[in-house]
Amino acid sequence: MPSAAPSSAKPVASPSGRLAGIGLALALALAGAAAGAQPTLAQASRQHAAPDAEQFVQTEASKALSILRNPSTSAAAKSQAFNGFINQVADLPRITDFVLGRYRRSLTPTQYNAFTETFRAYTDSVYQARLSDYQGDGLHVTGSVSRTPSDVVVTSLISGAEAKGEAAQLNWRVLRGDDGRWRVVDVQAEGVWLAVVEQQDFTSTLANHNGDINLLIGQLRADAGKGQAIGRSK
Repeated sequence: MPSAAPSSAKPVASPSGRLAGIGLALALALAGAAAGAQPTLAQASRQHAAPDAEQFVQTEASKALSILRNPSTSAAAKSQAFNGFINQVADLPRITDFVLGRYRRSLTPTQYNAFTETFRAYTDSVYQARLSDYQGDGLHVTGSVSRTPSDVVVTSLISGAEAKGEAAQLNWRVLRGDDGRWRVVDVQAEGVWLAVVEQQDFTSTLANHNGDINLLIGQLRADAGKGQAIGRSK
C-alpha cells in the first residue's frame, strides 16, 4: 500500500477543480490521445469523412439526452439507465488506465478494482451533471475527420447550451474496435479534451502524496457525492 502523505505534502486539490466552466464533456480518453495534432472544429465542420461514425454519435448522444430529460422517470431510474448506457458506448477499462497514467503499474489488483469502481461512479456524476445543463432542442452532428479508418473525430452542436439559447460545439473522438463497434473515447468542449485534463489532475494529486491511491479515491467519492455539476462549487 502507498504510504500516507507526509506532513510537508502539498494540500489536496480536488481533481475536478480545473474542470469548472468546461461545460459538457465526457470523461473518456484513449491512451495517447494527446499525441499528435487534433483536427480543428473548422476542419470537421467542412468534412464528412466517416458517415457511420457520425450516425453513431448522433444516435447515442441523442439517446443520452433523452434518458436525462425524461420527466416521467425518477432520478434513481435515470441514474441506473444512464449507467447502463455509458457501459455500452464507452471503453471504460481503457479510460481508467489512461487517467491513472504511470501510477497504473504500481497498483495492486485490489487497489485497481477499488479505483475503477469509484472512478465509474464519479464519471457517471460528471456526465449527468453536465448533460443536465443543456435544455435546448437536441444534438446535431455537423461533420467528421478521420485520423485513421478506425479513429475519427465527429463534430456536433447542442442547442440551448447552458440555458442561454446558444449552441455548444463538441468534438467526439470515437474508435472502431475489433468487433466493428464504435466507442466514444473522448469529448472536447471549449477546446479542452477532458480526459487529458483529468489525467493531469489525478497524476498530480498522486505525485504530491506519494502515490496514495486511497487519497485520490476519497476525493473522487466526495466529488461524486455532491449531486451537482463537478467544479461548480469550487
